[in-house]
Amino acid sequence: MKNTKKLLLVHQKMKSTNVTQAVNIMLTPQFYILKKEKLPLRYAYQAKNIAPSLFEGLLEEGARYEYKVFKEKDMWVFIAYDSENIRDFLFSKGIKEEYVSKVFFAEQALESFVRPLHLNDKESMLALDNAVVLVPKGALGEQKQDSLVFDNHFTPKSAVSIQGEKGSFIHKKQAMYLSAACVLFALMFFIEGRGYGGNSKASEAQMNTLLEAYPSLSSSYTRDSFVEKYEHIDQAERNKRAVVKSFSNMIFKGVTLTTLSLNEKTFKATFSHEGTEIAQKLKSLAAQEKYKLKEIENSTSLEIGGVL
Repeated sequence: MKNTKKLLLVHQKMKSTNVTQAVNIMLTPQFYILKKEKLPLRYAYQAKNIAPSLFEGLLEEGARYEYKVFKEKDMWVFIAYDSENIRDFLFSKGIKEEYVSKVFFAEQALESFVRPLHLNDKESMLALDNAVVLVPKGALGEQKQDSLVFDNHFTPKSAVSIQGEKGSFIHKKQAMYLSAACVLFALMFFIEGRGYGGNSKASEAQMNTLLEAYPSLSSSYTRDSFVEKYEHIDQAERNKRAVVKSFSNMIFKGVTLTTLSLNEKTFKATFSHEGTEIAQKLKSLAAQEKYKLKEIENSTSLEIGGVL
């Protein structure tokens, strides 16, 4: 479905406005810190898990940063941003939190910056060295009159939310409608539940007919074996998720997950590390999970595995 909400470009020297309906926001590099790394990671959650370690020493102390990660060709893009700081700035410019729908970063629209976009008389935004940056307008020379027109065509596919604890996208009238709907659903479930209770004897008769047609099902042993089979499958899936979660905790600064093998019975992963201290921490985490550990000869890698 096409996004019909207005896309508003937000920068430090923007004029105050009066927003009275939901809008999408695109932030200039003034509101985030950018890093790009070529890492052997497959999934975004892995990249997001190591994001804090990549920004060590670069972020303002005391602030609560969040992270946006996405793949850009063969590079992982990491964006650190402070939601509270962004909310405060928007409020100072007349943009209330409840009217902010989606938030994007200029870096996400890198390919759209085919030429400079002038923010005001002194600043322009453009793509330079594979990143969206701000430059003095005077530095553009003859290009300073050639500006992009900012509109909804700059809207990226994925967004973040900067909603605070006090904010809410559900207005009072919407909340009333939602409450009424909940009451209606509760009544429906109550009526349906009574219907199920009234039909319990009919269901029992149908079950008896089924057992007569298929005698093997009447054996408690047979029925229990079915239950046991599906319980086993469910447990196996839970075990797999637990393994993936524990491996994600082993990815921190100085550690890279290079291979991962996971089947119905066993799992195995290879981690490369930088230095003895990091290797010891990795070994300690593996020991806590009671995983098998093997050092790979002539390398700085560890093989960690086990049985599901």
